[in-house]
Formats: sequence, C-alpha cells, structure tokens
Amino acid sequence: MPEKPIAYDAYETLAKKYAAQIDTKAYNAHYDRPAVLSLLPEVSGLQVLDAGCGPGAYAQWLVEQGATVTGVDASPQMVDFARQRVGPKGNFYQADLNQPLAFLADDSFDLIVSALTIHYITDLDRLFAEFARVLRPEGYFVFSTHHPFADLQNAAEGRYLDTVLVTETWNSFAGEPVEVSFYHRPLGAITESLASAGFIIERLIEPRPTERFREIDPAGYEKLMARPNFLAMRTRRDKMQPNTSKP
Repeated sequence: MPEKPIAYDAYETLAKKYAAQIDTKAYNAHYDRPAVLSLLPEVSGLQVLDAGCGPGAYAQWLVEQGATVTGVDASPQMVDFARQRVGPKGNFYQADLNQPLAFLADDSFDLIVSALTIHYITDLDRLFAEFARVLRPEGYFVFSTHHPFADLQNAAEGRYLDTVLVTETWNSFAGEPVEVSFYHRPLGAITESLASAGFIIERLIEPRPTERFREIDPAGYEKLMARPNFLAMRTRRDKMQPNTSKP
C-alpha cells in the first residue's frame, strides 16, 4: 500500500469545517479563487479535471459555466462533500496525486485546474508528466500554490533554493490546532518541472486580496499587500513537444 499523502490526516480532520467555510473564508474566497478564475479560458463545453478538488467549490463554478468536470482528491471526506455540492453533473474520485491517474485516459481533458494543491506533492516532475499525459495538446493547466517567498521564513535555515518539508499549525479551520505539512520549493523548481513536462507558462500572477477581503480581515489585507502568500499560473501544453509520458 502506498503511504498516505503528507496532508491526508490534516485534511480529514479539517474536512467538515473546511467545506463549511470555503465560500466565506477570506484566503480562499477573496484571494485565491479570484486569481485562479481570472486565468481560466472560456470553459463552456470543455472537459475539465479539478485536481485536488476539495469540497467542490471550483467544480461547482465550472459546471455552472457549462464545463464537464472530473474531480479527484486524496481525502474521501472531501470527495463526498464535492459530490454533495455538485451532484450528478460532476464525477468525483478519491485519488492520490502522488500516484499515476491510471483511470484517466490519455488526451482526455481540455483544462486542468489545481488550486492550492501542488505544494503537497512530493514529486512535481511525475505529477506534471501525468497532467501532460491526460491533457490534450494546447490544453491549459491553471494552478495556484504557496508563494515561495512566503514559505521561506518557515523553511529549514531559510535556504530558499532547497526543497524542504515545512510543518505549520493551523487554528482557523478546526477550532483546535492541526499540524499541516507541505513542501517549500523555489520558483525555479516549479518552472523547471513544468518545462520538463512540456508546459509553456503564459501568465504568472501574484494575487492581490479583494476589497471584500479588506472588509473581512483588514489586518490580513495589509499583510498580503506587503507580502504575497500565493501565486497562480496559466500554462499550456506545447503541441510541438511529444508527450514523453506515453510509451
């Protein structure tokens, strides 16, 4: 049996409260989501993979815009919440993104969306190669992740160029401390993994919190205006580069 993903236990603990707050919590609803949505192409009629779908907030939006959505998440509770939220218009599976997505066919998606997920993945080269396998040529991969500069203060010895496992204590979702682990990576490690898998970066943005964020959390707003916490990218699978993940 493969080992559980590094954040599995934390998200199983957080799942119910996370799902209840996903539409109102400032960092999700008024910081990450506007940035990711701003990078998406027109999605009506597209086949979309929501990789790390959580409780289904993005999947619901995509379905409402006319996309056909397949969602995967390592947490069984998150998958259940996504199914409840989206209903029969989406297909959701429990799957660890650290492992091959063998149940998904080659060249089967026009768009992959992955919000605040890749920093939990051990091997980005393998993950991005798998995304390239299931994505059609010139298909889009849009994602958000922790900003490497924001993680630097928690990284071992402050060594920006190292990839290190960081553990934080979260209080805001669970009402009691929950330890969550993730990887700090330098920006170059992310971009090189994208390039190795045949992705071209079209846009990279450092989100700004919305005015609604300022109303909810003025101190948090000022903090994010001084130092970004996330970044988001839109990338495209290069049609000129062979999909080397295929036999």
